[in-house]
Amino acid sequence: MGEIKVSPDYNWFRSTVPLKKIIVDDDDSKIWSLYDAGPRNIRCPLIFLPPVSGTADVFFRQILALTGWGYRVIALQYPVYWDHLEFCDGFRKLLDHLQLDKVHLFGASLGGFLAQKFAEYTHKSPRVHSLILCNSFSDTSIFNQTWTANSFWLMPSFMLKKIVLGNFSSGPVDPVMADAIDFMVDRLESLGQSELASRLTLNCQNSYVEPHKIRDIPVTIMDIHLLQFHGTKYAAIDPSMVSAEELEVQKGNLSISQEEQ
Repeated sequence: MGEIKVSPDYNWFRSTVPLKKIIVDDDDSKIWSLYDAGPRNIRCPLIFLPPVSGTADVFFRQILALTGWGYRVIALQYPVYWDHLEFCDGFRKLLDHLQLDKVHLFGASLGGFLAQKFAEYTHKSPRVHSLILCNSFSDTSIFNQTWTANSFWLMPSFMLKKIVLGNFSSGPVDPVMADAIDFMVDRLESLGQSELASRLTLNCQNSYVEPHKIRDIPVTIMDIHLLQFHGTKYAAIDPSMVSAEELEVQKGNLSISQEEQ
């Protein structure tokens, strides 16, 4: 385990792309951390927003690949914000600081929800040109945690991490996925109590995206839930495109699921 953290690609990324820290709020404790890679003359870059457990560098492979093709890519790590309006106002100030009028946003899980909320927030003076949503959501009520959202700030760090880790896969996974999970756990460990508490608050605070305010924005939705159906009659992919190793993992998961039922 831990292969990604010591991989040549990750070390190359960390040694060639500097981590920048920017303050745009009156409160100088609110620090945005970001990696900005690719041609600076591009004024409408792709910006990556991480999930609850993520830091800016979890997108290092996407940054390396996309910048190699000529794209400008920015990966962010949020300061501590306690409500969606405060986040959106801070993010707007960051774009102003970076002199970016419009951007493409890629958001994973919480990042996808915040991307939608920002598009909603700026709908009268659009700042979002397109959205790419990965395993995201548009209504926080799906987590059934809206009643506890305002208590996360009271919880100790170990309890917050336990809540987040509970969403990680615990069944058999292929080696590539296992390394990815291990990397995300390592990144989670680097986050402080206030960072985790604020992210969980934003993730569960009662809110939803008003669809009519983002209806004119091109949206691409990415979801990995179809993986669970590989190797079954409900698979949405050509079987020849699935490796034998992956099929064995999926069969193992299916057997465990059937035994539990």
